[in-house]
Amino acid sequence: MAHPSHGIGSIPDKIYFKIGEVSDIVGVDPHVLRYWESEFGVIKPHRASSKQRLYRRSDVENIIRIKELLYDQGFTIAGARKALRQEKKDPGVEEICPPAIDKGVFEDLKKELLDIKKLLER
Repeated sequence: MAHPSHGIGSIPDKIYFKIGEVSDIVGVDPHVLRYWESEFGVIKPHRASSKQRLYRRSDVENIIRIKELLYDQGFTIAGARKALRQEKKDPGVEEICPPAIDKGVFEDLKKELLDIKKLLER
């Protein structure tokens, strides 16, 4: 069973981490890490000649962020994937617009308001 995560600040200063180490750092089982690897393009471990996964620090940081999105903030896999893409484009966007709100809703609302404005201007 995985141990509770300790957060990004407690990642040891190493170049590569084996899957068991990442499991302990993040607090999820190795099978969860393998699944997330298949679902999130930001997790790209190197493969040793023995085919063992070797995660870089950036992979571990991304995994911790994914865990926060899924476990703490209640995102679905698709929602977490979208949130990560948005964070890469515009870090800090979550401060302006909560991640649970689809930005398309605002665009639709703007279009409707402009249509109403045109009607009123007649």
